[in-house]
Amino acid sequence: MQRAAHFALYDWTHILSSSTARQCLKCRAAPLQLSSRGYSVLPPPRDSEEKAMLDRILRVDHAGEYGANRIYAGQMAVLGRSQIGPLIQDMWDQEKKHLGKFNEILAENRVRPTALLPLWNIAGYLLGASTALLGKEGAMACTVAVEESISEHYNSQIRALMEKDPDRYIELLKVIKEFRDDEMEHHDTGLEHDAETVPGYWLLKNVIQLGCKAAIYASERV
Repeated sequence: MQRAAHFALYDWTHILSSSTARQCLKCRAAPLQLSSRGYSVLPPPRDSEEKAMLDRILRVDHAGEYGANRIYAGQMAVLGRSQIGPLIQDMWDQEKKHLGKFNEILAENRVRPTALLPLWNIAGYLLGASTALLGKEGAMACTVAVEESISEHYNSQIRALMEKDPDRYIELLKVIKEFRDDEMEHHDTGLEHDAETVPGYWLLKNVIQLGCKAAIYASERV
């Protein structure tokens, strides 16, 4: 199935239809378990500098997936019984798998999560619920803003790891690329479901993305 809008790495190809989006979101859940297990994701760090770099990557990616889970939880609390509820649930189910994988990697490599998780727990849920109160369009606008930020961050990590040593980090790159592609599907699904029609879309999107950038910066360091 063709992907859409992978920014600098991919060209726009098409926008997913509503029914196709649901099918794609469901069918990608199974490959995750197959492609993300059965190999050691991280190579043994060669020195303290590499260990610190990998810890930062894992810490912020785990925080991002944790926050995304809380956002979808907030959206489902408001819109779970609406017509858009099943689609939000599909996207949330994928985020749960992402978070589960990063929980596993952190435990295997003894990397502590960010100390800010309690804050992201509350902030993510409130963001999801408050934008969902604007209706389906508000929830989808939030999804577009957040998933675009996460995808861009994943892309920056991919570029950095490719520049350093793509063969050494091949397994970590597989995970990041797979999750990046899932986030872009969510982004495109949000656009397909009228995200841009919510009043004040561009202001809302910019405010959310500014918050995402601040959260990324803090989670890498705390």
